Amino acid sequence: MQAVKGLENEPEKGARCEVCFDKRFEVSAHKALELGEKTMTTTLLVSPLKSQEQLKKSGDIFEQKHGVKFIAVDYRSGGGTQDQSRVTKEQQLYRQDYCGCIYGLTMQREQQNRIMDEMFSPLSGKTLPASIEERLEMYTRRMDLEEKNKEYKIIKEKFLNYRQMYFKVTQGKNTIIPAYALSYSVLSRKKAQGKIEFEISNLHYFNREEIKFITLKYFNSACGYNYQNINALIFNPPSYEEELKLRNTLACGSYDLTPIIVVENISNEKLSIELDAKTYEDVREKLINF
Repeated sequence: MQAVKGLENEPEKGARCEVCFDKRFEVSAHKALELGEKTMTTTLLVSPLKSQEQLKKSGDIFEQKHGVKFIAVDYRSGGGTQDQSRVTKEQQLYRQDYCGCIYGLTMQREQQNRIMDEMFSPLSGKTLPASIEERLEMYTRRMDLEEKNKEYKIIKEKFLNYRQMYFKVTQGKNTIIPAYALSYSVLSRKKAQGKIEFEISNLHYFNREEIKFITLKYFNSACGYNYQNINALIFNPPSYEEELKLRNTLACGSYDLTPIIVVENISNEKLSIELDAKTYEDVREKLINF
């Protein structure tokens, strides 16, 4: 990170990439010498987002400096990029759409009006939709099917994704109470203040932002769990699928984004709710076996 300080906002194929190439090639050249190898290359040569000229320049410098020959093949010319796409699709291979640079990924996701969900891993260990963990689980299943010679297909599907960045419930002026917001709970202004007004069929209705509360006791009975407290729920939550089933039962169906909050006890005092969460269009891979 220190090496690219001041270059964070450089575009793809800019000065930041040159610094990154130099660092990568330095490590690769030393490893090649350690292994007794005389040549080296890089997979970045196949990327249409990288400059062939920059890569060759960095490679040639280290060839002169270390004596390790840099092999620069233009895999993209003559329809090479199209061939990559074809083979990737035919072989159902994962193809990462960024080089691994956090700054490049940040700009790419901003242009796509998406958040960097690849970088999010909750403390609870919960597998998030379209996350690295979900993808790893899918490819683990794929390897298992291949070992058993079973047919499968990897398809892509569009869906409404969700990420929760921050959530807090404060009772009165400064008493933070343990609380858990179900997946797909969204607050338009990220903050609401008010009181719980009434209860119908174990749902407690807040007087702002269509927010609903349920007790941990009811959550346990509805889902068949036995959480002893909210912290246990926070750090070992149900799967997304299980939460969505409960949401469909409590709310208005699959398109409902009502904040549904689980607490140990229903409060009669004024509550302040802070919830920073985002829903957005996304695409994920899904494995289907025959």
